[in-house]
Amino acid sequence: MNVRILSEEQVRALIELPELLDGLARGFVRLSAGEVVAPGRNQLARDPGFLLCMPGHAPDFDMAVKVVTVYEDNPARGLPVHLATIGLYDPDTGACRAFMDGTYVTAIRTSAAAALSTRLLAREDARTLTVVGTGVQGVHHLQTFPLVRDFTEVRIAGTTPAHAERLAAEHPRARPVDDLEADVRSADVVALATNAPEPVIAPEWVSAGTHVTSVGYRPPGGELPPALAAGASLFVETRRAFEPPPVGCAELRDLDPAEATELGEAIAGDRPSRRTADEITVYKSMGHVVEDSVAAQLAFAAAEARGVGEVVAL
Repeated sequence: MNVRILSEEQVRALIELPELLDGLARGFVRLSAGEVVAPGRNQLARDPGFLLCMPGHAPDFDMAVKVVTVYEDNPARGLPVHLATIGLYDPDTGACRAFMDGTYVTAIRTSAAAALSTRLLAREDARTLTVVGTGVQGVHHLQTFPLVRDFTEVRIAGTTPAHAERLAAEHPRARPVDDLEADVRSADVVALATNAPEPVIAPEWVSAGTHVTSVGYRPPGGELPPALAAGASLFVETRRAFEPPPVGCAELRDLDPAEATELGEAIAGDRPSRRTADEITVYKSMGHVVEDSVAAQLAFAAAEARGVGEVVAL
């Protein structure tokens, strides 16, 4: 059995972001159509972190299994908070075909899915973006969001001003936030990209017509104000997001799943996306294995075509 091994550096070079955005759109449509088999992720808790296992299979793809760990103390050890690996398995034989780094995949597919929601739901004339978060997701949001709207101004907010200044320096139209409330109130798109255990903005700061994205996962709380999710037009990857963690999102636990729209439903035209210019839309990410599957399959196909990676006989 030959297995292609791909490093983080190789995976990063193999995934083209425009292809990833389009692949995610197709994946979400398949997910909403019931074509993706994906058991709920399970969690192994170990002080001071936890491990999540996420298996899934989409039509015409290999079976995928991502294992991701979240250890909050890792930065002191010189490691990312989130670490992950992904295995791809032949759906006909069960043989492992590829094993790759999943840390970059997790980061880029998360920000790309949020950017995809922005492509679908933000007003066409959206020109101002406020990103709350300067960590890994803040970095990747700055790469993916400009692909879907021509933002003339990007504001970066973080708990450490120096980190916001450093991240803002990576984009010619970005600046550190002067006043978080004011820069949220005047934004067309607000992207929450933190690891915060409690809301990082107030619902009343969000102006009519704004699109808000939230990708943070920190049960038993989270960065998104539940009142904002309850009062807006809410979009999710799947309604399983309303289940208790580790399957779903803590911020949605008291809301009615029937009131939300899945991204795949909106992309397919089965349910409305943005209906009016004044509507507030919110995308809350739970993180779904179909996103990992799409990204990993793109990387594997490109590696096969280019002969990238080490092939190991097991």
